[in-house]
Amino acid sequence: MVLLLFFDSPGSPARVGKGKRMEEKDNSEPASGYMDLTGQIGRFLAYLKSERGYSGHTVRGYRADLEQFRRFVEAREEGTVSDPDYRVLREYLGSLHGRYKRTTIARKLSAVRSFFGFLEKRGLRRDNPAADVATLKQGKPIPTYLPVDDMFRLLEGPDQENPLGLRDLAMLEILYSCGLRVSELAGLDLGDVDFEQRLVRAVGKGNRERVVPVGRTALRALGRYLDAVRGMRKKVWQDEENGPMFLNHRGGRLTTRSIARLIKKYATTCGLTSDISPHALRHTFATHLLDGGADLRSVQELLGHASLSTTQKYTHVTLDRLMEVYDKAHPRR
Repeated sequence: MVLLLFFDSPGSPARVGKGKRMEEKDNSEPASGYMDLTGQIGRFLAYLKSERGYSGHTVRGYRADLEQFRRFVEAREEGTVSDPDYRVLREYLGSLHGRYKRTTIARKLSAVRSFFGFLEKRGLRRDNPAADVATLKQGKPIPTYLPVDDMFRLLEGPDQENPLGLRDLAMLEILYSCGLRVSELAGLDLGDVDFEQRLVRAVGKGNRERVVPVGRTALRALGRYLDAVRGMRKKVWQDEENGPMFLNHRGGRLTTRSIARLIKKYATTCGLTSDISPHALRHTFATHLLDGGADLRSVQELLGHASLSTTQKYTHVTLDRLMEVYDKAHPRR
């Protein structure tokens, strides 16, 4: 077998052929500056994590939605396509109808729109094909929440005779008292709670930090739990003043998934609906504050909402209840 070497011109790279001349492979990006969808998605996800400060859970959600879009494009074009247009996007959305809820389709469209917007701003695309695609009109579902009596029943669920039960009670009390997101609760460290000032420091979406008040009942439950696990904490963390607030049975930080599972367990045990989640307790917190006379702006700050419109969904709950009271009480309803 003869191996032939070809030299085109001085300074040009050598090309190797096997019996015939082979073309040099071009590994550079196209002249337009585009890269394939896989590379574009990777760059966008890195941006969300490093520059926008999105949580790992949120980034994974974007990844799943964008990978689904990429697979659709590649299957449609029988190969990797770096520049899907408006028509391709409309076909993709059409393929989702009948398979997903409107809210899910809207979320997937939002992910694709944000992705293309990022590429356009970075000069990796000339336009955003999703910019002119109308978002599906959504209904306004009333958030799942617990009436006061049911919330108190849930708080009576944990067994207060053992450390894990005291931990679960403390978590439920903090969620209800502060309206934290489950990720904020799981991320709490010992130094984030000021017992004297009755304040909790929470790190929310985009690493935004806020300080919220906490009730005395919740602080008492938290204090009892911390006393009960002092020995475990010192053994695992070698420090009684630092480390995660809520520990699992091995002494590590309790995860958001475990917290959600525990809340569902207590809801079922108390005879409540299985739809109760950590976020339902956040809804409960907001609804009870509004029912008690709190103004919308204050509730917005306590919840850490960037927009007041996000908080306004809770007014539907209170207005529905007011209408119910009105219909029952007014003599000329």
